Amino acid sequence: MSDSKPIALDAMGGDHAPHEIVAGAVHAVRERGLPVVLVGSPRVLYEALADHDATKEIPIVRAEEALAMDEGALASLRRPRSSIAIASHLVRRGDACAVVSAGSTAGIVATGRLRLKAQQGVLRPAIAVALPTRPHPTLLLDAGANAEVKPEMLVQFGHLGSAYAELAFDIARPRVGLLTIGSESEKGTKLVKRAHELLHASAGIHFTGNVEGYDLLNGAADVIVTDGFTGNVALKTMEGAVRYAFQQLKETINDHPAARLGAFLQRSRIRDLHRRLDAEAHGGAVLLGLNGTVVIAHGSSRAQGISAACRLAADLAAGGIVTRIGERVAASQRSNKRR
Repeated sequence: MSDSKPIALDAMGGDHAPHEIVAGAVHAVRERGLPVVLVGSPRVLYEALADHDATKEIPIVRAEEALAMDEGALASLRRPRSSIAIASHLVRRGDACAVVSAGSTAGIVATGRLRLKAQQGVLRPAIAVALPTRPHPTLLLDAGANAEVKPEMLVQFGHLGSAYAELAFDIARPRVGLLTIGSESEKGTKLVKRAHELLHASAGIHFTGNVEGYDLLNGAADVIVTDGFTGNVALKTMEGAVRYAFQQLKETINDHPAARLGAFLQRSRIRDLHRRLDAEAHGGAVLLGLNGTVVIAHGSSRAQGISAACRLAADLAAGGIVTRIGERVAASQRSNKRR
């Protein structure tokens, strides 16, 4: 196992907490060699670890409370000793390298902003989600942290996403697109039009222009920026469309003997496609712009999804994502002062 700082895993957050979270932690430790510390109720977590004969492998940090999945941002203030708050505190104190949680997104965002604080110069942290495009994923941000934004925030999202794409996908000069209703520069709201102007003039961003909804999965850009309301709607629309398509495929295969034979012959390709489009396989979303690495796993994540989220968090922390973002934001501010 690595000697690096552990990942602080919120064991009480998620639809299937704590048992699937604990199972994911065990997989991350045993199969991926990642150090993990579980944050939550010691009694409950010890019993869950005992089911995997892992009580001596994974330490537990006590948290007296937990945020429910239906609790919003204000819950972070009402529950200062929640598992996500304690996990964030471990990162802030330097005892953990990253936070992973499958809990309430609003609660994670609010707690992260309260406990870890935004990096210097960052206007608003944003949620970045990797879309399953080829040859590498496309980043969509903001995917839900900020329902209302200013044009300058969309420019900064371009910097946050570019730093992520450079580190995670090894893209030297990420192409940044602005999500709107047409490819022409004059298409969109006042917010989008002004953001287009600022992105076009921004040093350090390879802005390639506007993109539309059907461009989200065709690799038209490496990073796509939008407000959190639009981004969240777009993301959930895609997730629903993927689920619907696979359900229809399953029904079609089951209804026709010839289709069942064809599916059997192509089963490895179908499995690969399903795995590529499975949101859990990518490890989850990343809350960028804080003084610490925060990965938000899907609320319905099972053990494999939690393990993948831990892997993503470890990779980003080891690659210095916080430092990269800080350097990008500082450089953009210097450039703005010179103009």
